[in-house]
Amino acid sequence: MVSLYRRVCGFLPPVLLSGALAACGGAPEPAPAETEVPEAIAGMQAGPAQAAQGQELGTPNKDRVATLGILNKRNNLTQDITIKPGESKRLGNLVVKLASCEKSLPWERPQEEGAFVQVFVEERASVEEKPAWHKVFSGWLFKNSPALNVVEHPVYDVWVKNCAMNFPGEEDGSASPASSSSAANASGSGSAAG
Repeated sequence: MVSLYRRVCGFLPPVLLSGALAACGGAPEPAPAETEVPEAIAGMQAGPAQAAQGQELGTPNKDRVATLGILNKRNNLTQDITIKPGESKRLGNLVVKLASCEKSLPWERPQEEGAFVQVFVEERASVEEKPAWHKVFSGWLFKNSPALNVVEHPVYDVWVKNCAMNFPGEEDGSASPASSSSAANASGSGSAAG
């Protein structure tokens, strides 16, 4: 889980972390200034840091598939959606957008799966106003650690059920022993019958 966290969130040395936390004192925040995006990063897509560095392991991000569970707390109905990175799915006044999904390497323990999700809900701020889209969540959700990051909304809950991806050797390693043992069983049963 630690290495998944480092791949997803990057590594911040404790010295920098303590400095960053100290900077959170009572000083007023400077007002944001509107600037242009530098040309060097204008074409980059948002996503995990390793994808930008070319160190992506396993299935490319664009070919991964996440299964997310959605609960509507008003009517207690759950629904699963299957979504690829870069796609958005709409269910009534809810839109779920997936940026990436990731899972631990096969030898890492404990195993973990996660997805970077953005959740938008169309709702009214008051009775007089028209409905508008509001981003209610943007971040990583983890299958085996749901309390780590939670979609806090009075009507909707979203969680990760699965991230379908493979690592090098997984697709070959899992199929080879099964096919060779089934071939041996088939030839053994064939000779015994003959």
